[in-house]
Amino acid sequence: MAASGSKPEITIYSTAVCPYCMAAKNFLKSQGRTWNEVRIDLDLAEKEKMMTLARRTSVPQIFVGKVHVGGYDDMMAMHRAGKLLPLLDGEPAA
Repeated sequence: MAASGSKPEITIYSTAVCPYCMAAKNFLKSQGRTWNEVRIDLDLAEKEKMMTLARRTSVPQIFVGKVHVGGYDDMMAMHRAGKLLPLLDGEPAA
């Protein structure tokens, strides 16, 4: 759990030619967020790590701190449910 006032790091596993990766990054940018991008098309070891962590092979795979949000559609569903922004702000899950 993030300390009070600190925001968890956002990690996006992506590739160069991925429209959903771009959409995810554009959404996060529109929310004033920054993230750590991990290009799995450039680093096979990172691809293996992503598949182990997410248990998925598709990109993007988005993590907020240690929480696996999922892909772009998962992230947007979480946002529509009102659960994404509190997670991004480091608030404990309700």
